[in-house]
Amino acid sequence: MPIEHSRALMQEALTLARAAAETGEVPVGALVVKDGQIIGRGANRPIGTHDPTAHAEIIAMREAAAALGTDRLTGCDLWVTLEPCAMCAGAIAHARIARLYYGASDPKGGAVEHGPKLFAQPTVHHRPEVYSGICEDEAAGLLKAFFEARR
Repeated sequence: MPIEHSRALMQEALTLARAAAETGEVPVGALVVKDGQIIGRGANRPIGTHDPTAHAEIIAMREAAAALGTDRLTGCDLWVTLEPCAMCAGAIAHARIARLYYGASDPKGGAVEHGPKLFAQPTVHHRPEVYSGICEDEAAGLLKAFFEARR
């Protein structure tokens, strides 16, 4: 995938993350893309919806699954501003996402390259290709500024 296109998609996810921050949610945004078209968008909403599963990735995958009329997102790519947690990584595997692109690493809560490294577990039946560090400084900076403002 051309680097310009990669940055453009991550910028779209960062726009969603900024919108989440404006409502007091942790700034994480996500997109599901199929055949170059965005078919699902999500911004963190667990606080506002009183739903602990309302992470950006889950919302984007729900929207994409509804658009496709299936629970399998085969051939779809997920773009997210932060390394997914264990819940989201599990959902990514169940949905059969083809490729995961993320911005900032999450050494404390991430489950892809940190923590349980879910896709490396022998019990996981599907492992997406993983690409990290896309617009990493911007994604990490957004999170850092958000949490510094709350201290």
